[in-house]
Amino acid sequence: MAKFYGNVAYGVTEETSKGVWEEHLVVKKYRGDVLRPNTRRWAPTENVNDDLKVTNIISVMADAYAYAHFVNIRWIEWMGVKWKVETAEVRRPRINLTLGGVVNENET
Repeated sequence: MAKFYGNVAYGVTEETSKGVWEEHLVVKKYRGDVLRPNTRRWAPTENVNDDLKVTNIISVMADAYAYAHFVNIRWIEWMGVKWKVETAEVRRPRINLTLGGVVNENET
């Protein structure tokens, strides 16, 4: 089983001024295991080229912050690429993250 050590980003919404809410990223480092490696698929789109998606699962050792904010996990950095997290499944003491497509840097 391959090992993982890298960044996980959470989208946290905070009130910046009265009635104005903005999302910012909180990035934390985690370690864990790659449960389902080397799985990819092409997702059809309306664009000229289809999007590459991976369906890998990375299981990270969670801390209190991860348990409290698992619904806010946006992306994980794996193999030098930021991947969208499609599902986050709490399986104490871990959280299993299923990866999706590559993060569009203009969205972050």
